[in-house]
Amino acid sequence: MTPPPYRDPVYRDPSAPVPERVRDLLGRMTLPEKVGQVNQRLYGWHAYERAPGGHRLTDTFRDEVSAFGGMGALYGLQRADPWSGVGFEDGLDARDGARTAETVQRHVRENTRLGIPVLLVEEMPHGHQALDGTVLPVNLAAGATWDPPLYAEAVAGAAAELRARGAHLALVSALDVVRDPRWGRTEECFAEDPYLAARMTEAVVEGARASGIGVVLKHFAGQGASVGGRNSAATELGARELHEIHLAAARAGVSAGAAGVMAAYNEFDGLPCVANRYLLTELLRDRWGFEGVVMADGGAIDRLVRLTGDPVAAGARALDAGCDLSLWDASFARLAEALDRGLVAEERLDAAVTRVLSLKFRLGLFEDAASALTESSGGTAGTAFKGRVHKGSSAGPNGLPDPGDVSDLVDLAGLGERIARASVTLLVHEGDVLPLSPGTSRIAVLGPNADAVAPLLGDYTAPQRPGTGVSILQGIRAAAAPGTEITYTEGCALVGDDVSEVAAAAGLAAAAQVAVLVLGGSSARSGDTVFDTNGAALTGSGPPSGMTCGEGVDLADLALPAGQRALLDAVSATGTPVVVVLVQGRPHAVPAPRSRTWALLSAWYPGPRGGRAVADVLFGNAEPRGRLPVSVPRSAAHLPVFYNGKDHRYRGYVDQSAEARHAFGHGLSYTTVEYGMPRLSRDRVTAGAPRLVCRVTVRNTGARTAHETVQLYVRRLSGGTAWPRVRELRGFVRLDIAPGAEAEAVFAIGPDTLASVGRDHEGVVEAGAVALETGPASDRTQAARLEIGPSSG
Repeated sequence: MTPPPYRDPVYRDPSAPVPERVRDLLGRMTLPEKVGQVNQRLYGWHAYERAPGGHRLTDTFRDEVSAFGGMGALYGLQRADPWSGVGFEDGLDARDGARTAETVQRHVRENTRLGIPVLLVEEMPHGHQALDGTVLPVNLAAGATWDPPLYAEAVAGAAAELRARGAHLALVSALDVVRDPRWGRTEECFAEDPYLAARMTEAVVEGARASGIGVVLKHFAGQGASVGGRNSAATELGARELHEIHLAAARAGVSAGAAGVMAAYNEFDGLPCVANRYLLTELLRDRWGFEGVVMADGGAIDRLVRLTGDPVAAGARALDAGCDLSLWDASFARLAEALDRGLVAEERLDAAVTRVLSLKFRLGLFEDAASALTESSGGTAGTAFKGRVHKGSSAGPNGLPDPGDVSDLVDLAGLGERIARASVTLLVHEGDVLPLSPGTSRIAVLGPNADAVAPLLGDYTAPQRPGTGVSILQGIRAAAAPGTEITYTEGCALVGDDVSEVAAAAGLAAAAQVAVLVLGGSSARSGDTVFDTNGAALTGSGPPSGMTCGEGVDLADLALPAGQRALLDAVSATGTPVVVVLVQGRPHAVPAPRSRTWALLSAWYPGPRGGRAVADVLFGNAEPRGRLPVSVPRSAAHLPVFYNGKDHRYRGYVDQSAEARHAFGHGLSYTTVEYGMPRLSRDRVTAGAPRLVCRVTVRNTGARTAHETVQLYVRRLSGGTAWPRVRELRGFVRLDIAPGAEAEAVFAIGPDTLASVGRDHEGVVEAGAVALETGPASDRTQAARLEIGPSSG
């Protein structure tokens, strides 16, 4: 059927208000067309195939469009990884991706009655998960920077890559809070703390919006609290724990303008999130005023059959709860049957379709379509994003930056390296082994992660072209002074207990002036990895293909594997000073070695340029600025170890300390600083007018510039309507202080700083007494007492 004239219907008129355009379009739609708009069941890599001279659309894609007279969204058109099976041989690089995205839109525009554009949805966990997409450090590394503006800048660059390739929505993990680091997806979290996670989530949303990309934040809500740190396991959250810990990032993201949230697999109060009307409608929409879309996690709606008994009822249950858009589910495609059986009202479907269409209008999809039609008739393209084409570039599809030139918009790889450098966290420094002296002439570099780039990248990463990236060994060789002798051997494998090469590694260490051991884990997937239907790795009884972290790769023990422990023990026994660099997506429990001169750094998963960033810190070309976004336990038996638990009296353990080995916020530097006492502009306020200023002076007493992250915590001493937590982060300020100088961190204290979750689960400032604590870490603070009187009147 021939589509109507382009400028005739109201919904095609860009001068009309969006609600009016949506109402007009909705009124023209048939029931199958409505159902099509809330479905996203096709894997994007099934939409195209290699053809002579490029790529073409598949019959599978054409049939899906035909079945519903359109398509709501298409997931992962440009995704590439071992799960999808997409690589450089058959996948879409930057130019092919943009062309294929336009081919998808053109087919839908020319072969459906209404010509409604398709939302193109891509994974952007730490950069676009596509061939030639720039890889950034993982979220846990970004959290360790405590630098939201830097991360927002990098996210804007990554979003520009998506936009130049024709995508509209980015799926970003941001809402999960680490409560058990055994969980394999710990690397996808920003922190164990809701305040830090919320600030980083705001950075994600603001950065993506600056480049015209909408963000779907995942996972809503409470997925980080799975029992035993096991992926997709049960959660045992009460309402207070949910509101105090797991919702702050989501609320911040919604306020910042998130386009959507993804309903998590876990349940709350016995109902999976995708079927939980309290979460998706009463809280998210009615209380928070969220107007974006709710997307199901992959296959989550089909899982509801366990509750409902049949797939039609499963789709109806999710729709009625407030889910707007499926992901790979068959159940949601049968919503017309659900309406016929009276399982859900058509008004619910209309509301979901309205939200999907509204998002398409807000993101400019119809204006992009207008430009494409104008181009095909010989006119000039123009969109809301045309001005983002940088000077000297050529315009790509729809007036967007040419995909081959988008990297020139911003040095995204350079931003990733800056994040990697800022995230390196110095945990232990005994004997001044760092920074490495220019006079160090013999360095032994050892360990399974020393000369490998893949472990630096993290999970959800596309295949990389040969030669991409800088290993830590390569970084050290490049940064060392000319003539420095650098020896290398692995010493052991990443996993397992083979110690046959340990003695040779210890021999190299004994002959060196310093030994750098690069240990830890890896989330690198391979062609041998076996996957679940949703892309999670299947672990069976052991790590899949050497993976020790990532989705589906949970650990019972946080100690390093036996081979790595043996290597550390043997090298430290030589008496050579030891520097341990942990490449990791979760904190590992590393006991102190026998060496009295040693240092321990966490490099997290720092991305492809991580080797250069780590070397810069080792040689003192950059200061270690990272601060822990998670507490580091002494062992897995020590869990839970998060700093902000409930403040009950307890005696600890008989056999070991109950305190974290390294506390949340901890991070050393190559200089020394002294903190003054916090000074308050007022020591009494009322709950109705709780405003004051807190100041603390920090002095650099060392010989190098200090890059200090001053942290503000609130601890309730008395009053309130719920039992308090030990302390809660409520602010941080980053200071650069020259040697011998001092600087002042200033915190504006207001209702958000002093509020706690009340009996109605809303934030409220309550009368009583609190301590405002400042310091360099959660376990090293000094306090000033503040009295909060009741509201007057």
